[in-house]
Amino acid sequence: MGRESIIRAAREIYDDLDFQRVRDWLSQKPGTKAVGYLPVYAPRELIHACGLLPVGIHGGGDRVEIIKGDAFYQSYICHLPRSVVELGQSGRLDMLSGMLFPSTCDVIRNLSGMWKMLYPDQYVRYIDVPQIATPEIAIPFWEGELRHLLNDLAKLSGHHPSEDELRASLGLYNEVRAALRELYELRRTRPWDVPTEELYLLMRAGESIPPEDFLAMIQSYFRAIDDEPNRPRDNSRVIVVGSFCEQPPLGLIKTIERAGCYVVDDDFLIGNRFLTEDVELSGDPLSCLAESFVRDAVATSVIYEADPHGKRSEIKDKVDAAGADGVIFAAASFCDPALLDRPMLRTGAEAHDIPCIAFKFSENSGQFQQFREQAGTFSDSIKLWGGA
Repeated sequence: MGRESIIRAAREIYDDLDFQRVRDWLSQKPGTKAVGYLPVYAPRELIHACGLLPVGIHGGGDRVEIIKGDAFYQSYICHLPRSVVELGQSGRLDMLSGMLFPSTCDVIRNLSGMWKMLYPDQYVRYIDVPQIATPEIAIPFWEGELRHLLNDLAKLSGHHPSEDELRASLGLYNEVRAALRELYELRRTRPWDVPTEELYLLMRAGESIPPEDFLAMIQSYFRAIDDEPNRPRDNSRVIVVGSFCEQPPLGLIKTIERAGCYVVDDDFLIGNRFLTEDVELSGDPLSCLAESFVRDAVATSVIYEADPHGKRSEIKDKVDAAGADGVIFAAASFCDPALLDRPMLRTGAEAHDIPCIAFKFSENSGQFQQFREQAGTFSDSIKLWGGA
């Protein structure tokens, strides 16, 4: 399969707000169920091990007009929850048997309670991830949460997985994470061959298909890259920070790169890569998964960090690892975690003389000219004066 065919298939999944691929999977496997999860991180290994299909719910972007959703939330919060409510109220999520709401912010916590009232027949759970870095406290806590969640999912599916089945799911998701690490590394070294628009579409497709199919899609993309290499351009290398929850519209991602920037690292759809190392497969599977989260979770604004200086060094570490020339701070409007952390992160960038710009977006943004001008000017300044 060629690159164009792979990206076209991924784009079709991305554009399909009726989740037809999920519905097809359910119809082909009578008796099975699907469970949705919101950003940022959910232990999808447990969903898969119970025979359920994990489905990422990331709002309707700029393709859904918010009507009913606006009646549930104030105007001064981010766009994502209103968009998710709109998807639910329009019947687009009626194929789901459950919804998981990870601990991201107060808005998502409130949305989980609202969902319970709106859809009493669905399994709904708010997932409290550990916020204390001390392993002796955090690992037992998170393991207990995982066991509770696993028991609930097993009741929902009618199948309680054995330890071997849990290890098989952990191993499968280890393969997915390894493939994504390889894909991101390839983009770092050859960003012209892995445009972020294409990478993002692949990642979004992976939110609605079984992990086995996602892994096969990534492997096909690797082969297509080798068969159809692109030509390098004189673009500036940037990292994008702050879009870990509400996702930017695809047009914004395209705009940044077409303005002369190669995106060589980002935090889009970070839940796919939340665990930076493989989960250990020997020992109790839930204990191993809990330990991996506590020890290997990626630094992000949804996890408390006791040392404020850690935030300030984080950006330099990211820039150095990616070989980037500068940073674009792109956060969703009213995203409290991202916007509260931005001053510390930006202070860290400026302390190390790293060029940076900042702007806010909404997932339903439809006009990108101002972003193009900002990103284009930023890229030119890096090329001419190193960002001065």
